[in-house]
Amino acid sequence: MTITHHPPEDLLADFAAGRLEEAHKLVVEVHVANCRRCARFVQAIEQLAGAALENVEPVPIAPDAFDRVMSRIDEAPKRVATPPLASSTDDDVPPALRKYRIGRRRRVAPGLSLRPIELSGPGKARAFLLRSAPGSRMLEHTHTGTELTLVLEGSFSHEGGRFGPGDFDYGDDEIDHRPIVGDEGPCLCLVAMTGDLRMNGLLGRLISPFVRL
Repeated sequence: MTITHHPPEDLLADFAAGRLEEAHKLVVEVHVANCRRCARFVQAIEQLAGAALENVEPVPIAPDAFDRVMSRIDEAPKRVATPPLASSTDDDVPPALRKYRIGRRRRVAPGLSLRPIELSGPGKARAFLLRSAPGSRMLEHTHTGTELTLVLEGSFSHEGGRFGPGDFDYGDDEIDHRPIVGDEGPCLCLVAMTGDLRMNGLLGRLISPFVRL
């Protein structure tokens, strides 16, 4: 796998520091797991953070602090594991995502289908798997929020270049693009998204109410 497009360094730094909400963390995590370059960067950030902690002046804690923490853990309600909706043989679900509940596929536009990913924590971003048919062309659009996209299978292209397996694409309200899916096969992407798509042009405004991601 040759990865050409990577997350911005500030996004990787936030990932290393644990500052990303769950949907964004998921997309970056899957990319980092398959990208040696980004994995090394994250490791370097973590090592710098560890070195900084070693220089922090120790603060005394109460003698019973450990017992109180363990007591709170014991009193916390036990979470019941929920079986995944997708089986381990489901081709739409890569191994890294099989610990999540994956919803059923629904059609969102011609040649475009979506499977929502159930997240455990709060956050404004939603995560989903997006499958596009070979040769699909989306209308030119921008975003009312942010969109983190990781290609799992296939490819797509737009003004920013070609994106294949492992490549990461970042979109926000300052970027207009018109993705075109490659002809070699369906394109499967892991997406974390806040806000909505905003279609450009008259036709885009007409069909925008019918495209819900």
